[in-house]
Amino acid sequence: MFGKRRKSGGRDEYVEDRYDDEYGEYAAYGDADYDDEPITDENPIIDPITDENPIVPADYVAAHYADEPEYDEPDYDDDDVVEMPKSGPYDYDEVAELLDNVSDQRLDLGSVILPVPPGGQLQVEMTPDGTPQAVHLATEHGRITVAAYAAPKSAGQWRSVAADLAESLRKDGARVAVETGPWGRELLAITEGADLRFIGVDGPRWMVRLVAAGPQGAADDGAPLVRAARAILTETVIRRGDDPMPVREPLAVVLPPELAEQLAAAHQAQVEAQQQAMAAQQAAVQPTPQPLVPPRMPNEPRRGADGSAMQQLGLN
Repeated sequence: MFGKRRKSGGRDEYVEDRYDDEYGEYAAYGDADYDDEPITDENPIIDPITDENPIVPADYVAAHYADEPEYDEPDYDDDDVVEMPKSGPYDYDEVAELLDNVSDQRLDLGSVILPVPPGGQLQVEMTPDGTPQAVHLATEHGRITVAAYAAPKSAGQWRSVAADLAESLRKDGARVAVETGPWGRELLAITEGADLRFIGVDGPRWMVRLVAAGPQGAADDGAPLVRAARAILTETVIRRGDDPMPVREPLAVVLPPELAEQLAAAHQAQVEAQQQAMAAQQAAVQPTPQPLVPPRMPNEPRRGADGSAMQQLGLN
């Protein structure tokens, strides 16, 4: 994609730090979620669309990423090439100038720049206050999530992260296998709700992790979902930045302005709709005020034309 890559210095071993496990969000995808029916609100490809996980309209993807090329292996010269897979993920500083030529074919999320596969949909995971915290690519075969993290200057963080993930998955009852992929160690996890494949790559002061989640068999080596995931990772660019950050801290997700405006408007509309629904519920449970009835006065003695009954009897 970007041409020859030159050596940029050695990478040592990373230190082992605590890693917060995030696999749980992928453990609720059954076979019924990946059939051949069209993707609608009634039949979503992943989870039902919510305020935390709104689906980006398909016309946005088609309008901005319709010309996405096939994922071909880039050609390299044998002269002074880094000893690693002849593909990405790339560091932004190494390909910044070349990236300008394909910027209209990539989704720029701030810390991660990645291609959108043909037919894919974007699914943005939001915090309760409307801040984006993750972006998923929903395909007909399953969901792909790419996220980047801060790391030391030396290499080796993915190995310790993979060990932590494998231990956590096994504690939750998953069957976990360690396999070898294009970048080395990969994890295949079979859970009750979904099959997962974790792919990680160490970079200069960053680590990128891809999670492919789908129904039974979707995460097997050679499956369409795994092929698409690896193709995306070979074209992914990581923008680490120069600010110091704690090891394993997630790099910020920044949405493109147009997409951010659409999601902000949708989020605001959903908030207002929820507020109106709550107000209607509160009004329905409040008791209806009853009209005030004046107290009934005691009956007075009957009065005739010549005075009261007692007066007529001569008692007064």
